Amino acid sequence: MSTTLDLDFVRGQFPAFAEPALQGQAFFENAGGSYACAPVIDRLTRFYHQRKVQPYAPYEASRLGGAEMDEARARLAAMMGVETDELSFGPSTTQNTYVLARAFAQWMRAGDAIIVTNQDHEANTGPWRRLEAEGFEIREWQIDPDTGHLKLEDLEDLLDERVRLVCFPHCSNVVGEVNPVVDITALAHAAGAFVCVDGVSYAPHGLPDIGAMGPDIYLFSAYKTYGPHQGIMTIRRELGMQLPNQAHFFNEGSLYKRFTPAGPDHAQVAACAGMADYIDALAAHHGLEGDAAARAGGVHDMMRAHEETLLAPLLDYVRSRNSVRLLGPETAAGRAPTVALRVDRPGEEVARDLGAHGIMAGGGDFYAVRPLRAMGVDPAHGVLRLSFVHYTSRAEIDQLLSALDDVL
Repeated sequence: MSTTLDLDFVRGQFPAFAEPALQGQAFFENAGGSYACAPVIDRLTRFYHQRKVQPYAPYEASRLGGAEMDEARARLAAMMGVETDELSFGPSTTQNTYVLARAFAQWMRAGDAIIVTNQDHEANTGPWRRLEAEGFEIREWQIDPDTGHLKLEDLEDLLDERVRLVCFPHCSNVVGEVNPVVDITALAHAAGAFVCVDGVSYAPHGLPDIGAMGPDIYLFSAYKTYGPHQGIMTIRRELGMQLPNQAHFFNEGSLYKRFTPAGPDHAQVAACAGMADYIDALAAHHGLEGDAAARAGGVHDMMRAHEETLLAPLLDYVRSRNSVRLLGPETAAGRAPTVALRVDRPGEEVARDLGAHGIMAGGGDFYAVRPLRAMGVDPAHGVLRLSFVHYTSRAEIDQLLSALDDVL
């Protein structure tokens, strides 16, 4: 068994690295969406070629299409330690959150409270904040304006018997700090509240063991975890069956259908099984054994270790530049490789200049207007965001550092 990520094997699973048009280009906007792995592309292609019919009918093409959709749900759920029907697919994480907010609005009573943060991407805060207009109290768990950190003691001060839900990010898409989901969940549960975690910015760095962490709802995006453009949501049965059904009335008995009012994209759901293929391929190549959750956990740990190794020189470089402000933690441990920098020029302008050096990066507010404002950054000026994942190489980090020398 090897616990060191075989980067050559990893990059061989992504067709993008063999594309002539992408040669010499180093991809540092992974927080906006990752490259798709070959198993996902192969499954999507096969579905459109062979199974693009209404699924779950008795004829073979339909039976195979439905079986592949079920396979995606079952395998991904097992890897994250939840029951198969506790995982559902939707058109996006934003849409899934909006549907959940409608369900909570129908379930709660006037005066009930929801806690949100100002560290979030707007997707996991905007839909909940809108409920204030319907008679519910919204309490904001605020970040430290200097560090972007969420303090547990501040959450304790906000919790009481009226709080029904606590919503927070596993990792902010601009602050980068990995929040202690287990500790936050324990605090919320002790106060009688449910927990909703936005995992969009964390899941690309290794699928989380949701069963072990304990949140009631966990959401992330398949297109940022090497898959197609789908939102993936897990919701505990205890909560999911309490909330009002948001789908067709005859689907109210099916947990994975209750919060999917529109028909799913059959091909993309089926292609999500390719995400499980990829994780299993990594586990097998590195000699990782055990059940699905154990294999996924081993892959998660290898991904994170590789990312932390590459993140350290980038953070060292940033600390050496007096004109650059790093948002979030200054050390690689405890943060994701999503590095937002406030620089003298608008972030989008710097990203454009990096493009001339073969660096694909992004600039702007990244729908994180609230945390940027809270940290004193004008969203119109924005930040330069440099984000990578486990398939990034040290040579690409060196290319980035050289390019930064030229443009900063």
